[in-house]
Amino acid sequence: MEKETKPIYGGQAIVEGVMFGGRHTTVSMIRRNDDTLDTFEVKRHTPAWITKAKKIPFVRGIAGIVEASINGSKHLNFSTDRYDVDPSEDDNIEPAEKSSKLTMILGVAAVAILSFIFGKLIFTLVPTFIANLFTPLFPGHVAQNLLEGGFKLILLLAYIYLLSFTPLIRRVFQYHGAEHKVINTYEAGLPLTVQNVQAHSRLHYRCGSSFILFTVIVGVGIYLFLPFDSLLERVIQRIVLIPVVLGVSFEVLQLTNRLRDIPILKWLGYPGLALQLLTTKEPSDKQTEVAIASFEEMLKREETYTTPIKADIV
Repeated sequence: MEKETKPIYGGQAIVEGVMFGGRHTTVSMIRRNDDTLDTFEVKRHTPAWITKAKKIPFVRGIAGIVEASINGSKHLNFSTDRYDVDPSEDDNIEPAEKSSKLTMILGVAAVAILSFIFGKLIFTLVPTFIANLFTPLFPGHVAQNLLEGGFKLILLLAYIYLLSFTPLIRRVFQYHGAEHKVINTYEAGLPLTVQNVQAHSRLHYRCGSSFILFTVIVGVGIYLFLPFDSLLERVIQRIVLIPVVLGVSFEVLQLTNRLRDIPILKWLGYPGLALQLLTTKEPSDKQTEVAIASFEEMLKREETYTTPIKADIV
């Protein structure tokens, strides 16, 4: 019973660190190049429309994505600006931040949302055009949808796999694993020591990686009910249905998380967990220390406000 009432938190891997978020604040911790830890906090100021939208099934997922994109971008900017800069030179960063204050207020939010939309359009439409080239060989509506879904999955896996060879991204994936390990340890009710955290899995049912995979699977299912007569009609359908696919995929993600302790139904979340074998790596003890410090700092600051709440994606 105690485990069920435990607050649910989410997080995000950033460059050389981890961000965790609660109801009132989001806190990140990074390891600087002199081996010290640096903290960054962004208090939540959620617009009323997002708060209301997050209570509506099939809409709450989109609202959550918008909020996560905005907050996550701020923490990612902080980490990329400072992880390789000696702390003694921090004063040199300040003027640039002050001169771009308007960008920080408006630009970060706009860039985060537009980047997500642009990436989603490419990820949605490129497989559509490729599948269309094979129409002479696979002319049927069902065959085309399955082929499109297959190309989308190949594109996703290839992108993540190639990205993992970049040293910087590989370390981000390690911090992603550390983030999940901390959440798993916390949800198991164990003390957050490096030994305890490292003993837990780097995979988690609520991970955003699983969400991305579910958009592929759910998209194939939805498209099967909507035949098309031309490439133009097909492209328009895919663009218009992006919010629908995102909304349904989010509900599927939440469902698999609720069913993860049921012996047979827990298998529904296994495809997403399998993808996390690519998007997470085993962290070192020092990386785990950063994740623990970030989570504990978030808990401490949350206590100075009020009660923590659910975070939808880990």
